[in-house]
Amino acid sequence: MFSSKSKDTAAAPAPVAQSPAQQQKRTMRSSAPSIISADLVVHGTLSSSGDIQIDGKVEGNVNSAGLVIGDKAFIQGDVMAEDVTVRGRVKGAIRARKVLLASTCHVEGDILHEAFAVETGAFFEGNCRHADNPLADGGRSTVVQSAPAPAAAPAQMPRPVDTAPRPSAATFAPIKAGS
Repeated sequence: MFSSKSKDTAAAPAPVAQSPAQQQKRTMRSSAPSIISADLVVHGTLSSSGDIQIDGKVEGNVNSAGLVIGDKAFIQGDVMAEDVTVRGRVKGAIRARKVLLASTCHVEGDILHEAFAVETGAFFEGNCRHADNPLADGGRSTVVQSAPAPAAAPAQMPRPVDTAPRPSAATFAPIKAGS
């Protein structure tokens, strides 16, 4: 029922070898985010290799690894990040690998994304488009453009013909009581 630790020791898994770039990225993302508090107004561009949490107002572009836009926050400018969670207001374009529009958000602008999620109640006015790499300059889109259809009257589909036999009145004979 109970056993001592010496009998139940399991071999610890061998550490996975990581490149220096992977180790540096992991340590940058694990540090505390930079915070723009609710009473702070920033005029200009914000750029960080780590995470940023914005609860105040930013009038300018924001570029970071991870970005959380708080309930009372407002960004007037373009946003570019690996991972974006919007709870507040954004007036500008968003380019990110992962975008989450929370139920309290208000976004006016285009979104270029790799993964996209919207909660019920979120406000979004703009165009949303998937891209293989939204953070690249061109953000190569997977949307296929097609030539516009000629302006013609819409074709009508022929109505299906019912070929099943219809029952006749003789098939349904009334049932008489007492028979």
